[in-house]
Amino acid sequence: MSHVSNREIASMSAEAREARLLELQEELLQLRAENALGGTPSNMGAYKATRRSIARLKTHMNNQQ
Repeated sequence: MSHVSNREIASMSAEAREARLLELQEELLQLRAENALGGTPSNMGAYKATRRSIARLKTHMNNQQ
């Protein structure tokens, strides 16, 4: 699941946010690898949603500092 809403992020603990960030980064890596091998991604929207979710998580983590 790629999409993480702001409401979900706000209710997570700091450890859960970091774990979810790593999970999303792995998912993005898989999507990039699939694209680099010349295959068409199964879901084009997943790439964009994953990038945005990562940005949302990082923004929230930086604002908490």
